Amino acid sequence: MKINPVNKPEINSEDIKYINDCIRSGWVSSSGKYINLFEKNFKNVVKRKYAVAVSSGTAAIDIAIKSLDLKKGDEVIVPNFAIISCINELIREGLKPIFVDADPYTLNIDSKQLEKKITKKTKAIIVVHIYGLPSDMKKLLKIKKKYGLYLIEDAAEQLGQYYDNKPIGSFGEISTFSFFANKHITTGEGGMLVTDKYSLYKKFLMYRNISFSL
Repeated sequence: MKINPVNKPEINSEDIKYINDCIRSGWVSSSGKYINLFEKNFKNVVKRKYAVAVSSGTAAIDIAIKSLDLKKGDEVIVPNFAIISCINELIREGLKPIFVDADPYTLNIDSKQLEKKITKKTKAIIVVHIYGLPSDMKKLLKIKKKYGLYLIEDAAEQLGQYYDNKPIGSFGEISTFSFFANKHITTGEGGMLVTDKYSLYKKFLMYRNISFSL
């Protein structure tokens, strides 16, 4: 049976050169010059102050949710069309996901329906940009500000995209990225958290690797 992959990662001779150099250095997990260089360059691309590399896009979402220190029973608004990773950590933390339908034209969260789902228990919004089309950030940021909510931006499918002359991944308290084999750039597995808040950055480092990176 012929298999038609969703995509094939492009790994060139220069990539292989750096991979071999990394292996020879002995720094193949959690730390090392290449991770530091990756984080530094990545935060500049998405115009953020801090970037922390993690083992996967799912790990990035898990850490993002955990870092907000929400209380059990708090509500978090999420799109009904998204990867299950956006839901799993909410459940593990005892939080309540509140689903909002997707816009039929963009498949992103329908900002027109979102405000109707906000209650006194709502503490955060998870925005997932789908298939290269940015969410309606202008409207979402107004809602976030109006109700004093946190915003987590899942930008796994949006690296390099812009909205209103700002990079996707530069909105809200935390943005997350994935470097799985089918993403714009791949590290095999891997993910990234970015933020402008030093307090969140320190939490990312703590949760990334049981405090080894502090």
